[in-house]
Amino acid sequence: QVQLVESGGGLVQAGGSLRLSCAASGRGFSTYAMGWFRQAPGKEREFVAAISSSGGLTYYADSVKGRFTISRDNAKTTMYLQMNSLKPEDTAIYYCAKKSGSWWYSLNPNEYVYWGQGTQVTVSS
Repeated sequence: QVQLVESGGGLVQAGGSLRLSCAASGRGFSTYAMGWFRQAPGKEREFVAAISSSGGLTYYADSVKGRFTISRDNAKTTMYLQMNSLKPEDTAIYYCAKKSGSWWYSLNPNEYVYWGQGTQVTVSS
C-alpha cells in the first residue's frame, strides 16, 4: 500500500514560481517511477511530468517543458515539481501518482495507481 500526499499549492501571479511536494509512505519508494498530472475545471486530467525510479530519467509535457522541473529525493521518499514562469493556463489541481507496469512513464493516467488528493495551483493574470 502506498499513500501519497501533495503540498505546496497556492495562489501566485503570472510569472511567479511554486514548488510542489509529494510525500510518499509505504515500502519501495525508490523502486517505482512517478508522475505529476493536473486537472483544470471542465477538462480531463493531463500529464505534466514523469520521473524514473532513480531520478535519472525525466519526461515533460510540451506545455511545461523548460518551465517545470521534476525531481525526487529517495532518501526522503518525496517527489517535487518546481514550477517557474507560471501562466494562468497552469491553473489546475495537481496530482502525483505512482506508475504501474514495466515502462517508466506514460501520458495515460490509467497507467498510474495510488494517487494523492491533489493540491490547487491558481495563477492570476
